[in-house]
Amino acid sequence: MPPVLLIVALVGSLLGLVFASVSTYDFVAHLDRQVHGLHCSFLPGIGTPDATGASGCHLTLMSPYSSVLRTSIWGGIPISLPAMAVFGFLLFWGGLLWITGRTQDRGATGFYALATAVPAFASLVMGIISISALSAVCKVCVGIYISSLLCAIGAAGLWHRAGGLREDQARAPLSMGALGLAFVVGCLFVGSSVVAYAASAPNFDKYVGKCGTLARPEDPQKVLLPLGPQTGSVDVLEVVDPLCPACRAFERRFEKLSQAEHARRRALLFPLDNNCNWMVDSAVHPGACAISEAMLCAGNDAESVLRWAFDQQEEIVAAERAKAGSAAKLAIARFPRLAGCVGSAKAKARLNRALRWAVNNQVPVLTPQLYVNGTRLCDADTDLGLDYMLSRLIEGAASKAP
Repeated sequence: MPPVLLIVALVGSLLGLVFASVSTYDFVAHLDRQVHGLHCSFLPGIGTPDATGASGCHLTLMSPYSSVLRTSIWGGIPISLPAMAVFGFLLFWGGLLWITGRTQDRGATGFYALATAVPAFASLVMGIISISALSAVCKVCVGIYISSLLCAIGAAGLWHRAGGLREDQARAPLSMGALGLAFVVGCLFVGSSVVAYAASAPNFDKYVGKCGTLARPEDPQKVLLPLGPQTGSVDVLEVVDPLCPACRAFERRFEKLSQAEHARRRALLFPLDNNCNWMVDSAVHPGACAISEAMLCAGNDAESVLRWAFDQQEEIVAAERAKAGSAAKLAIARFPRLAGCVGSAKAKARLNRALRWAVNNQVPVLTPQLYVNGTRLCDADTDLGLDYMLSRLIEGAASKAP
């Protein structure tokens, strides 16, 4: 019978392996460039996958922190993949300690404790990022955090227990060479899984620039609003609804891309609100018409209004649902200089012209959308594939710029 502390560590390793496997499965499922539900549950893999996109698991998965090498591989390499390998190695090493009777070996248990510190530290870092940067809690991630803690407590306790044994009770420690070999094996667990994933990842270059172009990109009526400095060499048009949560997430991810510095960004307002947009049947985002008018009234300072709207989306929508006209009042309260413009016939006419521009360019009824020098980014690439596809579109357009 293994010591209780080893059982704790082994249980943590097994749970961590399961949670990391579920997270990796959810990630890999998106490699077909389709929408998939996520297993956002404390019971890994059990229950109906969430397809709403509103869960904390969805937010963390689509964030730039869920994977690495995103510009080199579509979606990048999920960090849950090496986590799977690490937990697999911890399960292997803990089992080896039990089978070989080395739970009383100070060197072997010390190595075990150090190995469990890796996922424990990674969990601490990712937990801080999740709370501070994303303001979201992913149940599967929390499962990994708890599993890491169990591993660390069990392994550290086992090492402490071995260190307190008398010389005649302790096992002769493994040699440094044997521990070095164990370290190499652990690296192979992680390295082989990452290399295998990278080698088998699909190449989606064939989709770059294949999802349509703007039919009439000229803007004689000045309905496109500048966002940020207009010094970039590549024209980037964002089709945006200021009260669209997906637009907010898209914008925040886009700003973190290194290629964004090449962009000369403009916005086409496309509120999904039937109070002004005849192309939708209902107010998907109540108050979006009023906030869009506020952006048009702000002119060159439209980005300030957009950032405020992104930060206050839930409050604005809730207020508008409770009482019609609240969105306009909130915008004017925040930007008093817009009083007299928001809700005016002039602002409504200009917003109508923006929607007509969308019709003339056969823009789909969807937000967010993005066009690079008139070439549309595929809908399937606005989540995990954003970094990969957008970097290629922007770099390709920048290389052709005079």
